[in-house]
Amino acid sequence: MKTSEKIVHGSLKLFNEHGERSITTNHIAADLGISPGNLYYHFKNKEDIIQSIFSLYEAKLQDGFQPYVDQQVDVELLVGYFDTMFDILWHFRFMYTNITDILNRDQALLERYLIVQEQALARSSAILANLKKDGLLDIEDNDIRPLADTMRMIACFWIGYKQTHLSTVTIDKAVIYQGLLRVIMLLKAHATMSSLPTFKRLEQHYQQLANS
Repeated sequence: MKTSEKIVHGSLKLFNEHGERSITTNHIAADLGISPGNLYYHFKNKEDIIQSIFSLYEAKLQDGFQPYVDQQVDVELLVGYFDTMFDILWHFRFMYTNITDILNRDQALLERYLIVQEQALARSSAILANLKKDGLLDIEDNDIRPLADTMRMIACFWIGYKQTHLSTVTIDKAVIYQGLLRVIMLLKAHATMSSLPTFKRLEQHYQQLANS
């Protein structure tokens, strides 16, 4: 792995473990066993590192939420989407903990974030439209995009919600799974009678993970 990649992944680990605000470039260099000068050779500041982390986030978001084509819709297909959601929330949890502050400090990153989120919303809406077409969702066409947006809202702000409403909460994997269950609950409310057992099995799958 190149030094620049080590810095990006090492920074992501430290940000997740200790919070982005409490980690400096000196902390990152010390944790990696390199000199601050070596770090600055690759990145001019912490915001530059966060930009590179965001590129990883962007790639995962794009790869994981592509509308399915000519596939059987079953629990495994839906698990694939929700596992991607979990993976993004867990591996980039520092962003969801402090997203407003991070974006307010970097106008260029804010512009990238808005574009990426708009693209993700379009893909998520297409997935929901496919689920309606295949008889899994009972929903008006005009409500598909708002539903996708509401699901995104719950996922994106779940970590911050838990941190501000439970003073002793630790953001672990169980907390993330609880957030996924809220998104599934919202989706299940629009299930057709024939698809309801599929959504219940999906819900049970993540309930087991949340309780394990």
